[in-house]
Amino acid sequence: MKNLVEELKWRGLYHDSMPGTEEQLLKEATTAYIGFDPTADSLHIGSMVQIILLVHLKNFGHKPIALVGGATGMIGDPSGKSDERNLLDEATLAKNVDGIKRVLSKFLDFNSSDANAPILVNNYDWMKEFSFIDFAREVGKRITVNYMMAKDSVKKRLSGEAGEGMSFTEFTYQLIQGYDFYHLHKEYNCLLQMGGSDQWGNITTGTELVRRLNADGSSEGAKAFALTTPLITKADGSKFGKSEGGNVWLTADKTSVYKFYQFWLNSTDEDAEKYIKIFTFLDKETTEKLIEEHKQAPHLRVLQRKLAEEVTTFVHSTEALEKAISASNILFGNSTSNDLKGLDEETFLEIFEGVPQAEVSRDEIEHGINIVDVLNAKTGFLKSNGEARRALTENSISVNKEKVNEEYSVTNKDLINNQFILLQRGKKNYFVVRVR
Repeated sequence: MKNLVEELKWRGLYHDSMPGTEEQLLKEATTAYIGFDPTADSLHIGSMVQIILLVHLKNFGHKPIALVGGATGMIGDPSGKSDERNLLDEATLAKNVDGIKRVLSKFLDFNSSDANAPILVNNYDWMKEFSFIDFAREVGKRITVNYMMAKDSVKKRLSGEAGEGMSFTEFTYQLIQGYDFYHLHKEYNCLLQMGGSDQWGNITTGTELVRRLNADGSSEGAKAFALTTPLITKADGSKFGKSEGGNVWLTADKTSVYKFYQFWLNSTDEDAEKYIKIFTFLDKETTEKLIEEHKQAPHLRVLQRKLAEEVTTFVHSTEALEKAISASNILFGNSTSNDLKGLDEETFLEIFEGVPQAEVSRDEIEHGINIVDVLNAKTGFLKSNGEARRALTENSISVNKEKVNEEYSVTNKDLINNQFILLQRGKKNYFVVRVR
């Protein structure tokens, strides 16, 4: 077996593991799992490290299991949280589970016939019939309260460092997650659980249960391992995964491909150097060459461009990437009227977010409006007819990226998406006309 742990280390994807984990992964094809709780009906880029970890696992010849936490999602993981989450109702939870399954299916082929084909499971399937009494007797008996209270996620809440204590509901979370590991160990010979470093306490509870909770009541011969990834932060120490508009999601209905692409493109030099290793599958030699090339000419932003291209292609598609690049070029490159007219409404509004706007009536546009009137009286883009005429004489006015003169009349043929016209003075001064 190729050395997965060594690969994770140079990429900055390794935080910690239990003794024997690396040796197990080198010895034989190993089944490993990561859990995803359905707190929303999609996943955001904060979950990408774990998705990428599963893909690396598969690429290195091991068998990945993606677990969607239909049961654990009913409780809410206290790890890293200062207050208890609001409990989701069953309908919302079911919708979220389906959404996460769809997202995970983009990256892992759960219909594959390979020997190490990925598996998708939902822990609600084995937890739903478990009575409280049975769980207390079979699982609760195996782990002491002393052991559970020693976990950082519990200690911080109980000491008052974070929030106002912890409910019994949340306290049981690590037992249910631990039982997941035992169930997967029994059903699929799953030997390894992986997750973020904040999950170390929950994961090690699982390894203890695997050892203690065997069918015959003994722990003899039961192997269980743990591996965690670091929590990703930005160079300034702030939390990774959010933009000004909130979370950056992995589905285009929540975060457009254009905004997704821009998020990576706008990375700082320091972050891009880190992210190119973590979030792409480029090999070490290629990555080091890119980093060196970037250092020679940082202004060209080679790293950011490659990072944005690779991640956008991985999450969306090559076709979606090309559209995002075209959209970016509208602001920063030599785009044409046809490029503009190829944009959908959402992307157009995102590109020109914050640009001043005015409305004109559809009737007026149908009859045609002289460009001088459009620039001044109808929109207020320029302060006077005189200023409008001077700008036109200087050849600095464009309608939909095409230069126009004082004789030009704005009509229906100029409409983008049958509702917008883009005015421009010089290179960076934009104005959007909405036609209603």
